[in-house]
Amino acid sequence: MSRNVGIDKINRAMLYGILDMGYVIKSEIMCVVRGLLEGGVGVIQLRAKGYDAEGVTSLLHEYAPNLLALCQSFEVPLIINDFPEVAHAIGADGVHIGQDDGSLVDVRSVISDSMIVGRSTHSPEQARAALAEGFDYIGFGPLFPTPTKKGRPGIGLESIAEVENDVGNEIPVFCIGGIKRDNLELVLASGARRVVIVSALLQAESIPDAASDVIRCLST
Repeated sequence: MSRNVGIDKINRAMLYGILDMGYVIKSEIMCVVRGLLEGGVGVIQLRAKGYDAEGVTSLLHEYAPNLLALCQSFEVPLIINDFPEVAHAIGADGVHIGQDDGSLVDVRSVISDSMIVGRSTHSPEQARAALAEGFDYIGFGPLFPTPTKKGRPGIGLESIAEVENDVGNEIPVFCIGGIKRDNLELVLASGARRVVIVSALLQAESIPDAASDVIRCLST
């Protein structure tokens, strides 16, 4: 997938799905990703917190060809969290980095020019800085306390409209952190246009149905 095509896909995405290895065992990876894709998720990210580069590389060498083929069959970008070198080595569509993972220039020095790069942001100032630096999209949060970010308080909903106004008209802003179906309407009423949902999808009785329901809510 070329960068222009990847960016177009990101721009069209409303629901960003994360394959978080804290919730998914290896034998279920393909089934979970298929469920997310069938439900309408527009981006898939592999996140393996607690894995080092060697561990992520081993995981991806085992699953990457099938993961990439599955995502490509749905025309959905596959993003790797935290490890630009690994993302480049397997031919992923992009990489996502946090505030402490270096600059965009640092990442671009080790990945293909065709790859998408996203940045996690936790304040309007960081969001505007990511736009100015040239990132292709941002995550903004965590809005609520979440088990995937232990010890980090939620930043609340008050800044969503500001970030959407200052950044979201230029690049996609995906609100993240503790978002579930029962608070999604409040998040949208606060100005969000796109969201990342992790545990509420991965732990759903039916992942495709849960994702489809979120898409319907985002589309109304």
